[in-house]
Amino acid sequence: MKKVLMDMLEARKEEMIEIRRYLHENPELSFKEEKTAQYILDFYKGKEVEVQSNVGNGHGIIVTIKGEKPGKTIGLRADFDALPIVEETELPFKSKNEGVMHACGHDGHTAYLLVLADCLIQLKDEIPGTIKIIHQHAEEVPPGGAKSIVDSGALDALDNIFGIHLLPLNPSGVVGFHSGFSMAGRSYFKLGIQGVGGHGSSPHMANDAIVAGSYFVTAIQTIISRRINPFDMGVITIGSFDGKGTFNVIKDRVELEGDIRYMNVETKKIIEKEARRIVSGIEAEFGVQCELTYTSDYPPLYNDPEVTAEVKASLEGANDPDIKQVIEYPMMSPSEDFAYYLEKIPGCFFYIGAAPKGGEKPYYNHHPKFNIDEDALIVAAKSVGYVVCGYYGLE
Repeated sequence: MKKVLMDMLEARKEEMIEIRRYLHENPELSFKEEKTAQYILDFYKGKEVEVQSNVGNGHGIIVTIKGEKPGKTIGLRADFDALPIVEETELPFKSKNEGVMHACGHDGHTAYLLVLADCLIQLKDEIPGTIKIIHQHAEEVPPGGAKSIVDSGALDALDNIFGIHLLPLNPSGVVGFHSGFSMAGRSYFKLGIQGVGGHGSSPHMANDAIVAGSYFVTAIQTIISRRINPFDMGVITIGSFDGKGTFNVIKDRVELEGDIRYMNVETKKIIEKEARRIVSGIEAEFGVQCELTYTSDYPPLYNDPEVTAEVKASLEGANDPDIKQVIEYPMMSPSEDFAYYLEKIPGCFFYIGAAPKGGEKPYYNHHPKFNIDEDALIVAAKSVGYVVCGYYGLE
């Protein structure tokens, strides 16, 4: 079956590219992916599968492929939302939706999985178990789609789950993995500081919110340098400081927004506890009133070591010219809501090299000039295909 599956995928490489280009040209934002979801549903029309739509808190789709033989149930997931970015590439199939772009590779994720799923449907009589294809909405915007799909109970039968991400860190043909904690968790905060406004010449008659906010910006970084174990990963970024006013007027209110990353739950707890303590101290120190909104978004992504070792073995044993190298990646600081699946279901999320070829400069995910080598689509399809065959012992 393995050879048959790979031959089928190779024969449909151009179809994957066509699908990717169509989706790239017609991107939709998180929770607004109506047409993309319909495109996916139309793809499965007339096929011998069970299709569930509107799963979770949006346009999630689950396609169930039941093999003729009994066995374990696995999930394969691809996300399909885009980002609020103005595309700056010169691609002939660049976004038609101004201000919306597939700048993270989700178009490619969906394209490879649609074709792989169709091939598995055609070979389902050989599959000793059940495969659930998860087309997930809203990966980019918290609370995301993954948690709601998990909470819906639609995946309760899964024994393991797998997913990939296209990354322009390596050329096509390089597949990367990392066992254990692999991608960071994420929290968000917004802080409003209310002081007393006044004349720039008379600060003693006012209470400057900008000074209090500036102290917060400096003090919160001491959480990383003085409260977190040096061997643990933590990042605090102040991405917005809204204190614009007039040069000779003391500002009465400022608002700050920040992004927090961490690689384990204990670090997450420490950062939140210390951030709240600093806010309380600023109120006492400067005599201001603070309103703190602090929310935890995606958890750290944890790849099950045993499952990841099996994925590595399947890929290293592929002996396929399209899979040129299997390497270990370091832990990565971006976040990914696939982590919600892995909190409940043992699995592995791994990476497919997709750096553009021909000397084109690679731009990292979320950049307005982000692009991929479309050869990475067949690498993704084959890699996940080999994992499926290895999982079920199919030769």
